[in-house]
Amino acid sequence: MDTAAYLKRISYAGSLLPTAQTLEQLHVAHLLSVPFENLSIHWKEPIVLDDKALFEKIVVHRRGGFCYELNGLFSSLLRALGFDVVMLSGSVMSDRGEFGPEFDHMTLMVTLDDLWLVDVGFGDSFREPLRLAERAEQKQGLGAYRIEEDSSGRLILIEGSAKGEWRPLYRFRCEPHSYRDYARMLHYHQTSPESYFTRQPICSLATEEGRITLRGMRLITTRGSKRQEQDLKGEEEYADVLQTHFGIKALPGQGMQLKAMSRVSAD
Repeated sequence: MDTAAYLKRISYAGSLLPTAQTLEQLHVAHLLSVPFENLSIHWKEPIVLDDKALFEKIVVHRRGGFCYELNGLFSSLLRALGFDVVMLSGSVMSDRGEFGPEFDHMTLMVTLDDLWLVDVGFGDSFREPLRLAERAEQKQGLGAYRIEEDSSGRLILIEGSAKGEWRPLYRFRCEPHSYRDYARMLHYHQTSPESYFTRQPICSLATEEGRITLRGMRLITTRGSKRQEQDLKGEEEYADVLQTHFGIKALPGQGMQLKAMSRVSAD
């Protein structure tokens, strides 16, 4: 792990001591610098879960990735800096109100004086690590989160809205795993027409004011409670937005299925 290159990639120049404050600062820096994206799936690039391949993609080529990639490599950075971190299996809540299978999502647990839930690979979610043992509401900016335990002993991450409504995001157990445990679900998410990630390209990045998301051919910008949407006209404009806002260069015709991308689902 070339930690200096990784820290430069996320524009981080703070303390490297393995403390809760350093963890929080690294978490925020990562979310503001590395996009959540599934472009490799639509560009027919194989996703390989090992540190060398992920470092090449995310740090050297300045790309992003989805949960297995972002949290996988971030866990390696934390380990290199002296943190006690493990990969956890998450089951994501679907639009149908059902939890998905095991290893549907990778999240992380860091052990310091407290246990922390760490996740830089779930798109628009918590900006700062959450205390795993805390059952009260944990507020962050305009959002709020709770961690509850179900009857089977699994923990559930729940997000609160400005209207006071709460919705489960995913559930998980605090059992350590390795890359190979996620192989079957990684293959599913890259190949199955039922996977959320094969339906259309997504690229999303947290900003200081909110978030910017390229979903199919629609650019969505949020600043606080304000939201703007813009439909892009074609591949050239798509590539320009991808380069300007996310630092990702698309080669001409690189897996861009514009007709498919125009079928934009609700954000």
